[in-house]
Amino acid sequence: MAIPVIDFSKINGEEREKTLSEIAKACEEWGFFQLVNHGIPLELLNKVKKLASDCYKTEREEAFKTSTPVKLLNECLRKTLERSSRTLTGKIPQPNEWPSNTSGLKETMVEYREEVRKLASKMMEVMDENLGLPKGYIKKAFNEGMEDGEETAFFGTKVSHYPPCPHPELVNGLRSHTDAGGVVLLFQDDEYDGFKYGEWIDVQPMPNAIVINTGDQIEVLSNGRYKSAWHRVLAREEGNRRSIASFYNPSYKAAIGPAAEEGSEKKYPKFVFGDYMDVYANQKFMPKEPRFLL
Repeated sequence: MAIPVIDFSKINGEEREKTLSEIAKACEEWGFFQLVNHGIPLELLNKVKKLASDCYKTEREEAFKTSTPVKLLNECLRKTLERSSRTLTGKIPQPNEWPSNTSGLKETMVEYREEVRKLASKMMEVMDENLGLPKGYIKKAFNEGMEDGEETAFFGTKVSHYPPCPHPELVNGLRSHTDAGGVVLLFQDDEYDGFKYGEWIDVQPMPNAIVINTGDQIEVLSNGRYKSAWHRVLAREEGNRRSIASFYNPSYKAAIGPAAEEGSEKKYPKFVFGDYMDVYANQKFMPKEPRFLL
């Protein structure tokens, strides 16, 4: 079994209705699917892959080797402890600025983010149509107080590297969770599977595909028709895996609630996204249903 792979180039052609149906089914049954032929130039994707890897090797790898998680793991090995059931966590201090020693990284990532942001907007419009909502409904809901086209929704991109782990049995990796926000667009490594979904299925990488992941707020807006998917990242002995995740999330002031028709049962309460994030911060790895009750 594999998660759906959808050819997004067919969304404006003769197979539009079929493609809309495939996306609807993927959102309803999976909450995860891979888009191919999504419109982001291949040349740009190749530059992103190269520069992200170069940046890690030249500006992050040495810091990682001396970071707290690595020190803890080495300490465990030296003491020949039994298998650990706790997660090794830690952060490598990062300057709040673009890396200075990777030429072209900033310009490339700015261009990439703009392309991914446009793709997120297209995907939300497809969700609008499939849910029977007015065009732009989800985007408007996420952009509380938007004036003159100035968006207030949060759009961020996180670049992660998962180096090979010599003893993955001692490390939990990134524990099972759903994403708190709206639409997540993931550009993962072409060679190594990284994410796992459900009970559990490898998300096998497709060359230059963008993985779409629906977050908790899409579940709420769709009144449970679409589901945010549980997923995790496992530590592996082989492969230096890359993950570039972009998040289109509501403004912290946005009031999110079901877009169900008047008179129909609303399965979720309406809440302010910032309040939801306060709850999510403490319950990220716990069952999601209590988070919606606020």
